[in-house]
Amino acid sequence: MSANVETMFYVRETPWHGLGTKVGEALFSQKALELSGLNWNVIQKPIYTSDNILISNYKVNIRESDDKVLGVVTDRYKIVQNKEAFSFTDSLIGEGCKYETAGSLQNGRKVWLLAKLPDKYKILDDEVTPYMVFSNSHDGTGAIKVAMTPIRVVCNNTLNLALSNAKRIWSTIHTGNISSKLNEAMKTLLLAESYMENLDYEAHYLSRKTISDEKVLEFIELLLPLPDNASKTQEKNINLLRDDMKLRYFDAPDLIDLPKTSWRFVNAVSDFATHINPLRKTKNYKENLFSKTIDGNPLIDRAYALVESIV
Repeated sequence: MSANVETMFYVRETPWHGLGTKVGEALFSQKALELSGLNWNVIQKPIYTSDNILISNYKVNIRESDDKVLGVVTDRYKIVQNKEAFSFTDSLIGEGCKYETAGSLQNGRKVWLLAKLPDKYKILDDEVTPYMVFSNSHDGTGAIKVAMTPIRVVCNNTLNLALSNAKRIWSTIHTGNISSKLNEAMKTLLLAESYMENLDYEAHYLSRKTISDEKVLEFIELLLPLPDNASKTQEKNINLLRDDMKLRYFDAPDLIDLPKTSWRFVNAVSDFATHINPLRKTKNYKENLFSKTIDGNPLIDRAYALVESIV
């Protein structure tokens, strides 16, 4: 397990597989809270200098179970407990809400949970399942985020395109009335239906835009450019990545029978971005891959922009 993952469970092989402990089936919130290791509270304490002088306007967030210091925050910072995150998600999704992964990173400073939304969709005969991700930080460095992420079931590829006319991410800082802000998030995420409708529209639109093999190769070079004054090793590595992306477009079993269209290209890039093993694995590359599940993957969005530009 990566050094940055503290505790985690997951149900199935996902785009961020390899982290945490696998369980047999999706879990209801109480069991998910326990198996993810998130059944702890955060408390705030004042901060003093070594001379016992109170430092005004700041507090320290501490994990109550083991007195682990999570971060220094302003006195306006409002805590969202892990249990509250699960309760919010239960309320949003409704009866039968189950979780497929949850856990903490960086010794509890960052936490997340992921649940499957109840609706299933067909996009160009592909089953696409939307998931909701709730992420939070207890160290004062990040916002509360709620995101809807569609996943193409046949290959576990994310399809979280940055559509200009449909929102899929809501976020807020840890100040003010957090309860009312979460209610606002609930209203926003109920627009998931709108996002899926727009994604379906874009898929049909892109499926009608044919793309030549030459254009595919051109786009791959634009997506994976050689740096200026590249060394032989860099050139070799970029060419390996380009070959991998080409293979996914031309020969992937789930795409090979599709017409050569812009939609096929976007899916090939999604497959590459979701599952590629980097040539140099940093200790937290899987966490970075997971964060792109929430925030969106710049490579997929660039591919989408490229095919959108085709006349």
